[in-house]
Amino acid sequence: MSSIDQYISLFEHNRATIEDHSPEALNRLRPAALSALKSMGRFPGKRDEGYSKLSLEEMFAPDFGVNVARVGFAVDVARSFKCDVPNVSTLLGVVVNDMFRPTATLVKNCPEGVTVESLAKVAADDPEFVKHYLGTLSDNRDAASALNTLLVQDGVVVRIKAGVRLDKAIQIVNIFNAAGDLMSVRRLLVVVEEGASGRLLVCDHSQSADYNYLSSQVAEVFLHKGASLDYCDIEESTEKTSRISQLYVRQDDDSRLTVNGTSLTVGHTRNEFHIDIVGRHCDTELAAMAIADGDQIVDNASRIRHSAPYSRSNQLFKYLLDGRAQGAFEGLIYVAPDAVHTEAYQSDRNMLASDDARMHTAPQLEIYCDDVKCSHGAATGQLDRNALFYMQTRGVPAAEARMMLMQAFMADVIDRVAIDSLRDRLRHLVERRLAGEHASCGDCTATCQN
Repeated sequence: MSSIDQYISLFEHNRATIEDHSPEALNRLRPAALSALKSMGRFPGKRDEGYSKLSLEEMFAPDFGVNVARVGFAVDVARSFKCDVPNVSTLLGVVVNDMFRPTATLVKNCPEGVTVESLAKVAADDPEFVKHYLGTLSDNRDAASALNTLLVQDGVVVRIKAGVRLDKAIQIVNIFNAAGDLMSVRRLLVVVEEGASGRLLVCDHSQSADYNYLSSQVAEVFLHKGASLDYCDIEESTEKTSRISQLYVRQDDDSRLTVNGTSLTVGHTRNEFHIDIVGRHCDTELAAMAIADGDQIVDNASRIRHSAPYSRSNQLFKYLLDGRAQGAFEGLIYVAPDAVHTEAYQSDRNMLASDDARMHTAPQLEIYCDDVKCSHGAATGQLDRNALFYMQTRGVPAAEARMMLMQAFMADVIDRVAIDSLRDRLRHLVERRLAGEHASCGDCTATCQN
């Protein structure tokens, strides 16, 4: 039995329970997702193109539990955040496994014209809004997104209405907390309407390092004309936590998008970025960094599609791999025939801090228009031994010199983070991670208890 077969069987045996606990706007998407999964037959594995280091078939194979009956799990939110990093003042919502819980601060301070709410509640209260957007970008195009649609029962909706300029960042904290192996199906729907702007921080944690967790995350982001969004994703979990995260974005005319992804502590993780630039005069910045050691695997895949003229995109991915860690990057820039005056750039740079670390990289261009400026490149190397020697001759201990060089390597990715206070926090978290300490990106205890 393939991994897909076991989840199809789980759904068919629990269909009544799943649909009884879900609004019609979610249930209506399940038949198409089920049909897509049956036609695919299996998840991609290492023998498939684009999956050189990480097999989704193996990732989904273990018998994870799925909370189809919507049992509530208690969680000590404060215990999940033990950082000594200064607060980032945010509108905070928490997802415990796959159930959304707004904090009192969010309920009290969410401004007019901004919605941060449970997907299940919005789907019940405003089904036409959810039907208009949900599932239209992911569209069961691959097995992972189809499975997410088949099993999803809740998630988060972020909506910023036309003309609203939201200064305070929205923060969604995903927490695993279960006394047993568990898969959580998480969904995020973000709609930034015409002329609106906002900042969104999503971070993942696991409260226990004793159990195997698997996160299936699909985010669909719609940027209407003149909209702007800064989107940051930070993964700091455990080596027993695996994740498949898929971000789908559609940009209309004059929209601006900044995406920054950070993998600090992971088990096996795959992050996909699918960005469709369908409007003119759009601007897109995508940057990601990964720090991995031990037997960790970090796999990033980006697909940016330019379908309209006069738009610009820029990508930067960086990996720092130690121990027996493995990294993979496969990126595609697609420029359609009519997308004249497109500017699109892609760069992947990697540092191997041990002889056993491995990196696979495959930047790609697919251009069907002559009047463009496009480039791509990749480089993989090791710590500069001459620089290490020079610093040691100036009195810097070897371990400290090594960490300073690794910090400097990651600096330009951190500098691209649009949220000032988060940028400062990330510098501190990276320093702790490189020093071998357990980092946490969440708010401090006092903030989380509000």
